[in-house]
Amino acid sequence: QHSAPPPATIGPLDYRLGPEDLIEVAVFEAPELGAVARISPTGRLTLPLLGPVHASGLTPREFELVVEELLRQRGYMHDPHASVSVREMRSHGVSVIGAVQKPGVYQLHGSKTLIEVLSLASGLAEDAGDTVLVARRESLRGAPPPAETPDAPPRDRNGLPGALQETRVLSVDLRQLLYSADEALNVPIFPGDIVKVSQAGIVYVVGDVKKPGGFKLKNNESITVLQAIALAEGMNRTAAQTRARIIRTGADGQRRELPLNLAQLLRGRSPDPVLQPKDIVFVPSSTGKTAAYRGMESVLQIVTGLIIWRR
Repeated sequence: QHSAPPPATIGPLDYRLGPEDLIEVAVFEAPELGAVARISPTGRLTLPLLGPVHASGLTPREFELVVEELLRQRGYMHDPHASVSVREMRSHGVSVIGAVQKPGVYQLHGSKTLIEVLSLASGLAEDAGDTVLVARRESLRGAPPPAETPDAPPRDRNGLPGALQETRVLSVDLRQLLYSADEALNVPIFPGDIVKVSQAGIVYVVGDVKKPGGFKLKNNESITVLQAIALAEGMNRTAAQTRARIIRTGADGQRRELPLNLAQLLRGRSPDPVLQPKDIVFVPSSTGKTAAYRGMESVLQIVTGLIIWRR
């Protein structure tokens, strides 16, 4: 039995400076030109003799080159050598969204692993799916330098302010991440990344069945009406099998009601419909079934209080 191959990794991204970051700039053989300062909300850092210099969106190495070029152009030094280091990172948190307990933006000091970042969000939610997506902005390799002065903000491929970047997305199988011993799945997460935990598809079976509830679907899994009824441990004797309904919410937010004759399905006289995520299979009772079905809002209230059964 062969283990699954590790996902393609995203290369490490140099930290990009941003507003509120605390930066130390040192100039060799000219300590009076250095400074420890915080980047302003406009993305600029004020340096001795040079004044405000745009820093936001640049890596420390790129900002070093900007400082050196300005010192050279303005005649302060013939061959300057600058060093830039980040003392406090405040501009690039990690956004954790999707099916986690506490979605939000979490500040990182350096990189952390994917599991560590999920732990910062208090773990997975009940409706978590099987996939984690990591989106990362990376600089474009080989992109031509913008035709700007060194202290001007960089421009993207559309000529708008911002670093020349592209977004790369890495998909990680959550089950393998949690249960596999392969450390390659526990990818590093860097400031500025977006971590999204997918939500599992859920179908609901309510009404006159033995075990009403929501049933979690696995990735790429399809389920039919009869399979969903089986997960609900079947219908009660009082169920009105010929008056069942599938309640489906479309992309436009409108609910549709699809008639369903469970008696014919059980006899094999009609095809077994495949359910979509968030579908509700409603099985009314033969006694008072009209009143039970008429109150659609009461059905939805029942759904909101259901337990999601794990399989």
